[in-house]
Amino acid sequence: MPVKIRLQRHGKKGKPYYWIVAADARAKRDGKYLEKLGAYNPNTNPATVELDVDGAVKWLQNGAQPTDTARAILSYKGALLKNHLAGGITKGALTEEQAEAKFNAWLEEKAAKVQAKADGLTEAQAKAKAEALAAEKAVNDARIAAAAPVVEEEATEEAQAEGDTEVTASNEEE
Repeated sequence: MPVKIRLQRHGKKGKPYYWIVAADARAKRDGKYLEKLGAYNPNTNPATVELDVDGAVKWLQNGAQPTDTARAILSYKGALLKNHLAGGITKGALTEEQAEAKFNAWLEEKAAKVQAKADGLTEAQAKAKAEALAAEKAVNDARIAAAAPVVEEEATEEAQAEGDTEVTASNEEE
């Protein structure tokens, strides 16, 4: 029975949410599966991935073949690295402690990269919001400036017109 690690689609239309499952290759995409290994939500930025790394490694060691997208997700979460290190342990190239140290160092580095991306996105969002506020303020100031002189000019023109009529009326009286 060939086993694949693949994505099983859930969620609403236009809002996909995937389960990462180990399933028989002959089963339907959203059909029967052997084990649920995690979840993947591409709607968030960065994408949210929850994965049972040890379960994924167990299936990989038993011969399960990941699909292209599942392989990318397993690589992103470190399951492929852990499987590679486990192979090194069985061959005697590494000890368990060395493999665990390498894996933990990789996890820390990856977490720092993900946090840097999240911080960058938050910073970019705040910058865009500040720029939009400044642009809106400039537009409002331009509107106020355009409306205010017209009112003052009209008032001064009316005052001058009234003054002229008073002058002509006083001239007529004399």
